[in-house]
Amino acid sequence: MSDDRVTALHETALDVLENLGIKITHQGARDLLSKNGAAIDGDMVKLGREMVTAAIASAPKSMVLKAINPERELPLDQDSLIFTPSGGCPNVYDRIRGRRPGDAESYIEMAKLVQSFDVLHKMPVAPEPQDVPLHERHIFTNFIQMIYGDKPLGHYARGQAQTDQIFEMICCGLNLSDDDFKSGIWSSTVINSNSPRLLDDTMAEGLMNYADYQQLTIITPFCLSGAMAPITTEGALVLSHAEALAGITLSQMTNPGAPIAYGSFSSNVDMKSGSPAFGTPEHVRLQIGAGQLARFIGIPWRAAAGSASNTTDAQGAAENLMGIWGAIQAGANIILHSTGWLEGGLTVGFEKTITDLEHIQSMAELCQEGEAVSLQSVFDDIASVQPGGHFFDTAETMARFAEAFYPPLVADLSNNGSWLEQGGLTAEDRATTLWRDCLDQYQRPPHSEEMEARLTPLVERLKSNGGAAPLT
Repeated sequence: MSDDRVTALHETALDVLENLGIKITHQGARDLLSKNGAAIDGDMVKLGREMVTAAIASAPKSMVLKAINPERELPLDQDSLIFTPSGGCPNVYDRIRGRRPGDAESYIEMAKLVQSFDVLHKMPVAPEPQDVPLHERHIFTNFIQMIYGDKPLGHYARGQAQTDQIFEMICCGLNLSDDDFKSGIWSSTVINSNSPRLLDDTMAEGLMNYADYQQLTIITPFCLSGAMAPITTEGALVLSHAEALAGITLSQMTNPGAPIAYGSFSSNVDMKSGSPAFGTPEHVRLQIGAGQLARFIGIPWRAAAGSASNTTDAQGAAENLMGIWGAIQAGANIILHSTGWLEGGLTVGFEKTITDLEHIQSMAELCQEGEAVSLQSVFDDIASVQPGGHFFDTAETMARFAEAFYPPLVADLSNNGSWLEQGGLTAEDRATTLWRDCLDQYQRPPHSEEMEARLTPLVERLKSNGGAAPLT
């Protein structure tokens, strides 16, 4: 879009917030916004332009995500590219055990798998371990992330009681004081508005809790064109932008300078079934538009890939790769759901995680700066081969062949005869072998045993005291 059009979309989103408003059910959030000049009418909150503009100005434009292993720390700004695995999935699938509700075993396995690949930059929050009671689930998932991984941590914000316990565990495991904790970003959470124009109790409280403690909120409306957003691309962009700006404003009114990221997760629905669609042309257009709006306000932003496919097939691969390409072309700084999403996020797949890893590892290779090869050596290499010959055994090839090209993770590049002799395995077949081998070869990080020893007494105490029920 032209610069003028981007400005016009931003102004329209401000009109929405100023004249239509957003419904916020959390009393404390409404009180805070009212004190800062918002107009309140019951649950409806109208945010003036000046208030929103001031919030944008106070939001940090760059930050660092801390990790258990300092070498895994992540800069987050408008030059970053961070890949994260699936989130929000209640179910899990693999070819050995089939589709089933997420459980503790599969969550531990996914944490090990994500830890094993450098191109996945944060620990997983899916699948949801449904065999762990709700009042203890946040304790379990945080414990698993901290002892099986050394990357930046991610959590769900499901009420202050749970958030406080998660933060207490991080401080205990890493020997951090309250001041140490607040001086770095040790946890991030996604805050989803309920489109259209609703921020519920859980999300509002989570946003304020994280802002209070200077932890990262990724403020992300989930706007599907034709369902919870206008059917037009520009209509969906305006609504999503308005809801993101409302979240940014609440964050900055809670604690000016609190770390936030601008989120967008917009696509379309299938107008025959109403089901979400991903990797569509509309999905990519919305990503590119969201990227322009994020750069307009100067805040790092989050996009997402994903797939509506029910299995690890050509549809799922194409949808996820289109989503990845759209996000990268749009300049996204964090790409959620980069690997593993099936059924529009209802399921995370182990084979799908592996096949999607192939895509993002290829993207990571494309991000590497190309070597400045001597053109004299290029000329000499060409001169060394007679017309109609080959370059398999030239000096240049022999010197470079071992590391010349990206080695595929799951792709099989053998000819048809060799492929058949090896069993004629599909990509999904090979992916099963890969994830199982990866789990067999997994080794816990160096800090793991010490971390477990420090955390176990606290975990037991939190559980014996009843954990904490999620805010509903």
